[in-house]
Amino acid sequence: MRHPKSTIFRSLLLSLFFLLSPPALSGSDIITESSFLNHICISFDNFTAGTPYASNLNQAFDQLTTTAPPSGFALASAGKDPQNQVNGLALCRGDVSPADCKNCVTTAAQEIQVRCPYRKGAAIWYDFCLLKYSNAKFFGKIDNRNKFYMWNVQETDNDRTSFNEQVKSLLTDLAEKVVSTQKLYVIGEVEMKKLKTLEKLYGLVQCSRDLSSGACKKCLEIAIGELPSCCDAKIGGRVVGGSCNFRYELYPIVDAQK
Repeated sequence: MRHPKSTIFRSLLLSLFFLLSPPALSGSDIITESSFLNHICISFDNFTAGTPYASNLNQAFDQLTTTAPPSGFALASAGKDPQNQVNGLALCRGDVSPADCKNCVTTAAQEIQVRCPYRKGAAIWYDFCLLKYSNAKFFGKIDNRNKFYMWNVQETDNDRTSFNEQVKSLLTDLAEKVVSTQKLYVIGEVEMKKLKTLEKLYGLVQCSRDLSSGACKKCLEIAIGELPSCCDAKIGGRVVGGSCNFRYELYPIVDAQK
């Protein structure tokens, strides 16, 4: 786990990145871009090259890059010895094509070894995918420890309380709907009311598919509960974790026709 100050500092850097990002993307941009978001070196335990753990890690990555793209999700375990077993997870955003999913997971598997060299546990996030691995068995468990915030530093010029309530209402509604979907992924939009200008609010929620519907709902409830800390009156924001995430914007987040 990283020191809390490190997490806060990284979040500040990510907020600057978010501000400098284009306010909206064309449909073609949305389909093809897969921006790096963040990474966390989960474990302080190291392994060395040429060891059984190193071999199992490569096997797990190979499994994930092969099995994740068709459905957008995969789990992998490599190695029978508990001391050297590697457990991995790959999750692509629900609207991402198999080709883009494969490219993202492949890139993530390469980049995570650069950013967290020889660590026995790590996670990396892109707009299109999440890749996580550990020597611990984490399948089916809510991961609330590995998370980060992103937000647009611009604040609404409307009533803050009303804006915040409507953001929470949309995300809560999507969290209710997502548990009945096959991919545990849903997007939605709503016209914001009682504001100076008529605006649409767009939202996205997703859970990792190793979670039960109950665990997915709980994970999202916890994430949405962090809105005041993350995104108070901000016109866009995300809470991104190892098991679930949400995002809201005042412009379409993904190509709804895809």
